[in-house]
Amino acid sequence: MDGDGGEDEEPSARRRDVLRAAVAVGGAAGLSACLGYTGGSSAPTGPEDLSALPERQHAWNDRVRHDEHGNTELPSHQTLIYLDLRDPPDAGARSTVESALRTLDRAYVRNHEGLLYSLAYSPAYFARFDGATPAGVDLPEPRRLSDFETPTFDRQDALLHLASDRPDALLEAEEALRGNREAANGVDVEGVLTDALAVDDRRTGFVGRGMPAERAEGLNGVPSPNPVPEAAPLFMGFAAGFRGNQATEAYVTLDEGPFAGGTTKHVSRLRQRLDDWYGEQSFDERVAELFSPVHAEEGLVEGAGWNLGDDSGVDAVLDSVREDAERYGRAGHAQKAARANRDAEGNVRLLRRHVESTDDGEASLHFPSLQRDISAFEAVREAMNGADLTDIPTVRQRVNNGILEYVFVRNRGNFLVPPRSLRALPTPDGRTPGLDS
Repeated sequence: MDGDGGEDEEPSARRRDVLRAAVAVGGAAGLSACLGYTGGSSAPTGPEDLSALPERQHAWNDRVRHDEHGNTELPSHQTLIYLDLRDPPDAGARSTVESALRTLDRAYVRNHEGLLYSLAYSPAYFARFDGATPAGVDLPEPRRLSDFETPTFDRQDALLHLASDRPDALLEAEEALRGNREAANGVDVEGVLTDALAVDDRRTGFVGRGMPAERAEGLNGVPSPNPVPEAAPLFMGFAAGFRGNQATEAYVTLDEGPFAGGTTKHVSRLRQRLDDWYGEQSFDERVAELFSPVHAEEGLVEGAGWNLGDDSGVDAVLDSVREDAERYGRAGHAQKAARANRDAEGNVRLLRRHVESTDDGEASLHFPSLQRDISAFEAVREAMNGADLTDIPTVRQRVNNGILEYVFVRNRGNFLVPPRSLRALPTPDGRTPGLDS
């Protein structure tokens, strides 16, 4: 929806301003403003036979755009809705949740032109069942993952993640789930999600080439004049999520136990302080701290880094983190983290789907990560901390140590994304009483 070709620059910019403000504000007012600019055209609808939908809620990769290198391009607009149960889960509440989600399944084709979504559950949700944990799933309570962070822990019962290239579809779906519309994309609303789950928090995000640059002016955490490159999909100015450095959806899927077909999801929110990133670091220094000092020394990254194709090249420097830090005086973020992000066979362990945000008027990052076990994410974060490198004289805990000097964790939450058949208030042993056939 953003940046359609053929428009005059001023009307196009004004249109983008309206659309991004509409998603951030949400509600009927946001949807009305959005529809005024999109013309109210309908999104493609979902299938008549819902059994054709994938069992894996997190199966998005085959349903989004890809660039010329095969890298996944996530939907441009995203909303994270944190939810708490109104009453203890029972058959009636499960039926309400399932009916609300079936409305979305019928109303929107499951891809970037319609709507992608998943509903996930926290350890606190499962603890409602006499303190139980989901069988066969590594899903601990969220915790601090470094000595220098003080996050708020997201312990809400559930997390609904909505994503679309169409801001009107995103907002209309949310309004239907809240009971504020009788139909969604021409499909009658069967159930109202908020009859069973109350909204505790709503967070918005976006991702795509040019979108951060369009939104950076006047943001807390971004210096003026706006330094974010127009070609960059993220505020820090570089491409990310290369296909060769991401786990496959199959790899992160639970392959046994009652929740087989699901996955675990860690979501962190990070505030970004980019005055020093752009004001004190040269381009080569930013490359060194985000990728590795070798990337900077050998000139491997051009501009936003799209020249890297489908692989950042970080695997070539996995075994030389300490040697490179001693030689160049600093350690690379991707280089450090990747040390723990490979299994014994060299497979990448995490599937990262990060998006930027301007919530609260500041540059921030929502960082959803999918993996079989939450412990895998925690291990990668420990490697990213680089505490084992701080004995090098030039490397301190948050200086010359990747990007730690520029990002600050505000929230952390852990969730289980169950398979679609268990998405409506499952029990810890993998059942949905009242819905199970």
